[in-house]
Amino acid sequence: MEARDTAAHRRSTTNTPNACTLAIKATPNAPRHEITGWLGDALKVKIHAPALEGRANDALCAFLAAALHLPRRAVTILRGDTSRQKIVRITGASLLEVKTKLAALTAPFRDTPALTLTPSASANRP
Repeated sequence: MEARDTAAHRRSTTNTPNACTLAIKATPNAPRHEITGWLGDALKVKIHAPALEGRANDALCAFLAAALHLPRRAVTILRGDTSRQKIVRITGASLLEVKTKLAALTAPFRDTPALTLTPSASANRP
């Protein structure tokens, strides 16, 4: 088994004042895009797009960017392109800022979806 202390691993898990990484548990083919809460340290997100040819990954990045009020290019997938368990990199916000924004979206609705967008609403974003 190879050591996980490589430069790439350290770089992908480093949080800076202007960038961070976030664990995601994505569920494709949902009726709509929604943040459903936390599963440990991972954010649970349902995505309307199918897990086909990267469509769900693109929709996930666009949805997270919209939820965090960041440009689409600020959210990229570091690991987990073909898995439901993903690590995304978010530039333009620290981990504390990201978790604060997500907590504001999920806190008032502990038992119901906090943020939902219909696919057409997220597709029409500039």
